[in-house]
Amino acid sequence: MRTAEKTRKTKETDIEVKLDLDGSGKVHIDTGIGFFNHMLTAFAVHSGIDLSITCRGDLEVDGHHSVEDVGIVLGKAVGEALGDKAGIERYGNFYVPMDEALAFCAMDISGRPYLLFNADFHDERIGEFDTCLCEEFFCAFAFNAGITLHIRESYGKNDHHICEAIFKAVAHALKAAIKVNSDGSTLSTKGVLE
Repeated sequence: MRTAEKTRKTKETDIEVKLDLDGSGKVHIDTGIGFFNHMLTAFAVHSGIDLSITCRGDLEVDGHHSVEDVGIVLGKAVGEALGDKAGIERYGNFYVPMDEALAFCAMDISGRPYLLFNADFHDERIGEFDTCLCEEFFCAFAFNAGITLHIRESYGKNDHHICEAIFKAVAHALKAAIKVNSDGSTLSTKGVLE
């Protein structure tokens, strides 16, 4: 079973993540940031994973620690659930339109973390969510999951739509990349994914 449970407690945040990569999109998200809850819910539903996240963070400061630290713990959980990465398709890519916005994601679950993030937001916030934290979240996620992650906003005007299209594009790319392949082999000329 490709499952994981991870916790992380610091002076800034207290986080618990439970996931099942072979779930059906059962979701419980509570981060204290409404729009971030919405994005993580969309991420779980569209990737088809079961996901539970609870975060108590220092929101009296701002949302940065909570958003980045959730990315760290979620990334570690995905990495743990994938184990040695044998038997997965490894690559995924997807376009998601959200009304006037269009976002694209390509990923390689390679063990080599990298983030290329190319998106422009128009406002500083969406609800209580700082738009600059979208990139921070995916950086933390990619580097802790061992994923090469390329994200691009092709165009868009509404920041809510741009951000949601990004989260959904990443979710669908992840869904494709973690799919079990036909023969259980490791998709690498090296024979391993580290």
